[in-house]
Amino acid sequence: MTTQTLPHKRQVLRYRVGPRIIHAMLASSFVLLLVTGLMLVWGPLAPYAAGGGSRLIHRIGAVVFMLIPVAYLLFDRPGARELLWDSFHYDRDDWKWLKQVYRYFLGHAAEMPPQGRLNAGQKLHHAGVVIFSALIVASGLLLWVGKGSFTPNGLALAAMLHDVSMLVLTVLLVGHLYFTFVYNALQGMVKGYIPEREARLEHSKWVDSLPEKEPWIVEEVVESPESAVLSPEF
Repeated sequence: MTTQTLPHKRQVLRYRVGPRIIHAMLASSFVLLLVTGLMLVWGPLAPYAAGGGSRLIHRIGAVVFMLIPVAYLLFDRPGARELLWDSFHYDRDDWKWLKQVYRYFLGHAAEMPPQGRLNAGQKLHHAGVVIFSALIVASGLLLWVGKGSFTPNGLALAAMLHDVSMLVLTVLLVGHLYFTFVYNALQGMVKGYIPEREARLEHSKWVDSLPEKEPWIVEEVVESPESAVLSPEF
C-alpha cells in the first residue's frame, strides 16, 4: 500500500472557551436590553410594553448584564486582566494603524501596520464597551432603585445618560457586526480557532508571540481528492 503526505493547515487558538461563553452572555443580554428598552421609551413599540412584562424582562437582562464582569473574573481572571490591559494601552503601530483606519473599513487589512492580539480599532471598541457599559449600569441602577432618593432633575439626568450610553453601544454593535462579516470573524468565536494566515493578516505580532505548540497552534489535516489515500476493503 502506498501512502502520501496529506497537506496541513495551521490553526491558531483565537478565543478560549471562557471568553466565548462570556461573549455569548454579553451579546444575548445586550440585545434583550436593547429590544425591551426600546419598548419602554419608543412610541411605536410602546403597546408591546403593556402589562409590565417588558420591564420585568428588561430588569432580568440587566442582572445578567451586570453579572458578566463578575463571571469573567471568576472563570477567566487572566483573560479579563489581559483584555482590560490591551483595551487601554496603545503602541506606535496602533497609532499608525488608526491613521490608516479607512483602509481597514474597506477590507484592506493586509495593507495595515502589524498588530497584536487586538488591532487598534478593536482596542477602541473594547474600551468603549467597558466605559459605556459601566455608565449604563450606574445610571440604570439609579433609575431602578433611586426613586424617592434623588430629585426629579437627578433622575432625568440619569435617564439621559442611560439613553446616550445605550445609543453609543448600539453604534459600536453595528460596527462590530460590520467588521465581523467583512473579515469572516464569526468562525473564531464559534470554533475558537482560525486559520493562521487569517490571524497573521490582522494580528501578525500576536501570532509571532504564540508558543509553537498545542493548544495555541494546531495542525489540521486537509483532505483533497488529489491527496486522499484509498484503502481497499477486506
